[in-house]
Amino acid sequence: MAHIAFIGLGVMGGPIARHLSTAGHSMTVYNRSRSKAEKWAEAHGGVIAASPAEAARDADAVVSCVGTDDDLASITLGRDGAFAAMRKGTLFIDHTTVSARIARQLAVEAKGRGLLCVDAPMTGGQAGAEGGTLAIMCGGSDAAVEAARPIMQAYSKRIVHVGGAGDGQTAKMVNQICIAGVLQGLSEAMHFAQCAELDLDTVFEAISGGAAQSWQMDNRWHTMAKGEFDFGFAVDWMRKDLGLAIDEARANGATIPLAAMVDQYFSDVQFMDGGRQDTSALVRRLPKR
Repeated sequence: MAHIAFIGLGVMGGPIARHLSTAGHSMTVYNRSRSKAEKWAEAHGGVIAASPAEAARDADAVVSCVGTDDDLASITLGRDGAFAAMRKGTLFIDHTTVSARIARQLAVEAKGRGLLCVDAPMTGGQAGAEGGTLAIMCGGSDAAVEAARPIMQAYSKRIVHVGGAGDGQTAKMVNQICIAGVLQGLSEAMHFAQCAELDLDTVFEAISGGAAQSWQMDNRWHTMAKGEFDFGFAVDWMRKDLGLAIDEARANGATIPLAAMVDQYFSDVQFMDGGRQDTSALVRRLPKR
């Protein structure tokens, strides 16, 4: 079993760290809000560190799950950042959804320090983190991803090595573009059914077994119909992710008009005080009949 430093104990990071602890790894944890680290340690054991550097010192692997590019830069390269304290050969796994640019930057920094680095964004949401069934898309060298695989198996059902540094993040952008389009289509379909005065349960029964079926339909149709939007990944975070995809598209020449349009629709939901609601709240833009 490894000595693992875990940085970032939010709705995704906390459950992931729990799975690592349950798997028998020795855990040192750090969270910007110390009270959250204390609560986690009280429930699952382990040592609480005062800084990312303190957490990373003597660790075999450092795993992070924070919020933004700036957060990730701070906990790795900032004052009291983890990279300066890590021994040569130490593995760094980042599960934050961030830009491909910073993932590539960290890979360069890690290589210069003799560290192994994997950008490993996830899909599956809070339920996947809680259940240990996440799907992880990895960017990095073969050696780094193979070193990370036994650790990530504690909380995932699928691990795919997509390519080099930053490619995991780019694949996550592909994932979010797909979800945005599906949610817009699902919202419009439900609105259309309501305007046609169809029974929504019956419509679901009729179409959910055919080509229109999707994870979003299976898991969100009924809650959307009830106006319930407290089921995981928030609109605020989706806008962050779509912003990353739109920026990357400008850089690589891709044309993604639907993603850009749905991003603006999500901004409407934020204006309706729905920023912390889950992404299926997109249907709120369309009036009920």
